[in-house]
Amino acid sequence: MRVKGGRKNEGDSSAALTVCMSKPLRILYAAGPGNVLGTYRHWKEGKDDPTQIAMTYSGQFYDVVRDLDARAYVIATCPIPGKLKDGNFRIVHRTVPFENSSGFLYHLGQFYYGFRLLLSALRVRANVAVVCAGTHWFVLWLMTMMRIKVVPTLHCVLWTKVRRRNTFFQNIVQIFNGWFFRHGCAAIISVSEEITRQVGELTSNKSKPVTTFVPQYRRSSFAKIRPPQENSSPFNVLYVGRIERNKGVFDVVEIARIFNQTGRTDFTFDLCGAGSALQDLRKAIELAGLSRTVRCHGHCDQPTMTEMYSRSNVVIVPTTSDFIEGFNKVVAEGVLSGRPVITSSVCPALALVRDSVLEVPPDDVPAYAQAILQLRDNTELYHAKCRACETAKEQFYEPRKGWAAVLERVLASIDRHPSQSPTWLSGATGKVS
Repeated sequence: MRVKGGRKNEGDSSAALTVCMSKPLRILYAAGPGNVLGTYRHWKEGKDDPTQIAMTYSGQFYDVVRDLDARAYVIATCPIPGKLKDGNFRIVHRTVPFENSSGFLYHLGQFYYGFRLLLSALRVRANVAVVCAGTHWFVLWLMTMMRIKVVPTLHCVLWTKVRRRNTFFQNIVQIFNGWFFRHGCAAIISVSEEITRQVGELTSNKSKPVTTFVPQYRRSSFAKIRPPQENSSPFNVLYVGRIERNKGVFDVVEIARIFNQTGRTDFTFDLCGAGSALQDLRKAIELAGLSRTVRCHGHCDQPTMTEMYSRSNVVIVPTTSDFIEGFNKVVAEGVLSGRPVITSSVCPALALVRDSVLEVPPDDVPAYAQAILQLRDNTELYHAKCRACETAKEQFYEPRKGWAAVLERVLASIDRHPSQSPTWLSGATGKVS
């Protein structure tokens, strides 16, 4: 159950914003691909979305709107069609055209979606646009020109861990995004210090203020997970996440093949998640003759995931350097379940839970295999990582560090300054607020 009004005594940002707002607050929220309509229906009943372990950003946003008595137009890139109007909320699912294309078509889709966001913001007379996804960031400058205060909330890094040569279009986008972060938005919210660092690099450390938040969870979500069994055999390795090649799940199959070839039969692997490569993954497991030790479960609901974490010994997060990982909540969820995590610097969440993690070089399959062996064969190391999990947990249960609390503080801070057009439009000098 969600605790209604739970943040009221955790700071005065809500009250301060309510007092200082000179006109009704209307917020356009451009969310990511999650099913925000489904989350809203559960939220109305006072419940969290049962399909997610973490507290959803859309659910937290609904809390903020309720606390501020604001009006909200929520647009998500979710592919499931649907829309709803209920009280102060208007919610719609709207996909991004050409999102899976490349080159010109991809950029065209980003421009088109950004222009539609602008029209929607104007239609509802939004004061503020909180944008998570859907368009190139610099396209949102159109909203700034219309005196709408834009708050990007960054959930992905701006470039991959291993930097590669950009195309011409990518270079142009990065340049314009840098200018937007420096001059065009009102404030920036970031899910990790790595993203914050990249914003600083892109803007020569002259961006608008950046505030970093920590993903939040309910203690009840992990209360039923059993402690890891000591010296269990087989030793169970758990992968949770999207089934895509750039998430590293096929590397887990390769690790299992290495163990099988070297006679280490005291390991099992559970792979949980859905994605476009799910069928290919199942075929790869079958072709490698690993069906007895590698189990592919597809999407799992919360009760199933509770059991998966309970019978696991370690959690592996092998995201490849090709993926723009902004945080990776599975790293946090492994720690919250009391399990050591094996991952690389590709996952920025590592910075918050380093003592609980066995870090390996990105894309290094033998190193991942060796890390599993270390935790299996070195009892002292395994117990040390488990103890570190207990220390690292609390930050993910602290509402003041969460996205909703940060958003309320940002909304309060940007309302202290009158909205104005960019200086290059008006001919004025000085910093843009």
